[in-house]
Amino acid sequence: MTRILALETAGETCSVAIMDGDEVLEYFEQAPRRQTERVLPMVEALLAEAQLSLRQLDGIAFGHGPGAFTGVRVAAAVTQGLAFAADLPVIGVSTLAACALSAQETTPHRDVIAVFDARMGEVYLGAYACEDGVASPVLGDGLFHPDTLPSLPQKDWMIIGSGLVYREALCQAYGASHCEADVHPHAKAVAQLALSGFQRGQGVSAELAQPVYLRDQVIQGAVR
Repeated sequence: MTRILALETAGETCSVAIMDGDEVLEYFEQAPRRQTERVLPMVEALLAEAQLSLRQLDGIAFGHGPGAFTGVRVAAAVTQGLAFAADLPVIGVSTLAACALSAQETTPHRDVIAVFDARMGEVYLGAYACEDGVASPVLGDGLFHPDTLPSLPQKDWMIIGSGLVYREALCQAYGASHCEADVHPHAKAVAQLALSGFQRGQGVSAELAQPVYLRDQVIQGAVR
């Protein structure tokens, strides 16, 4: 039985979950720009409810991005701190993949395009085949302009996420039969996506819990 703590803070929500075998306990909040203050209290409350300590876990999974710069950084930093404290391995997973898998909870649809508004007239986009707790990439995560979207196989795509501010361009490119902007990545999906990696011993040490931004300009601006 594998016990995983999962964190997801890359968007406008804050979500933490514990997967204990087939059971998942999750806290989820709308928390735009409040993830820094909310995530640790949520982790503490969740562990208390589950009657577990960090050292009873097998690893920590986190949504490594892409997403909002601050939110992505929060998940990585908190994961590092918790993992160092309890000497636990970590696994980062795509936030776009977690969003695609999270959509299965309400609107089961196998072929999903997850798209986030990346600001500056661009979108983060990834395409996945979702089934049985797995989101297999059809197109790896990337940063794109709505006028130069990548080609995808012709499928009955569902498009989800905040990137639907560019709905017209996305539907023109992919002919989606269903669009849902109000879908967010959940920590439960992060745990599901990381499970097989932990079971295969692919967890890495805490210092390797790094965010994935996809936009070099943001990182360079932060450094300056």
